Amino acid sequence: MSALILIVEDEAAIQELLVYNLEAEGFRTKVVEQGEDVYPAISEEMPDLVLLDWMLPGLSGIEVCRMLRARAETQALPVIMLTARGEEAERVRGLSTGADDYIVKPFSVPEVMARVRSILRRMRPEAVADSLVRGDITLDRVRKRVLRGSRDIELSPTEFRLLEYLMQTPGRVFSRAQLLDRVWGDEGDIDERTVDVHVGRLRKSLSRGRENDPLRTVRGAGYAFDERYGK
Repeated sequence: MSALILIVEDEAAIQELLVYNLEAEGFRTKVVEQGEDVYPAISEEMPDLVLLDWMLPGLSGIEVCRMLRARAETQALPVIMLTARGEEAERVRGLSTGADDYIVKPFSVPEVMARVRSILRRMRPEAVADSLVRGDITLDRVRKRVLRGSRDIELSPTEFRLLEYLMQTPGRVFSRAQLLDRVWGDEGDIDERTVDVHVGRLRKSLSRGRENDPLRTVRGAGYAFDERYGK
């Protein structure tokens, strides 16, 4: 599952420019136009990074950044401010509110892409890594391969996405509804029992004989990749 970038921007042309280029680089995107919409968007899925316009209708980008830094669940969420204000005092003000970086409009697309990747490599390395490794399980995002030790594990595309999503945040429990939304997306009307079926298949593929099961079922809550696996 590629990194999710939340774009908080009210200008349609800039929205389209950022969405097109970020998705061309392999990122997923979500767009909101007002500061008040940031927390509802985050409650649906926590992004890996926020591109935040300074001048927004309603809550300003500065106010949104302060709110993000004031809450425990978003305190470490990377934020890049986008603004037409290029003066040094304004840059200092933006960074002092907790922004991790600052890009002045009009910006070059390569600069934005470079800044996004640089911050993600530093603060969310698992979001941009070519592979995820948990214990003896390696998921190769580039080659779309999964290994357990030296054994190749054959997975369907959906099972690969499911394992990738769970491996990104070991220990975090995802409900069936969350997994349907984030792994299956807009694939139509799919029953939550579909998740159980695919988790069952994934378990059989990952574990043979007496091998430990890396997936954890939390009754009444959902599924997680066991954070104790391989330790």
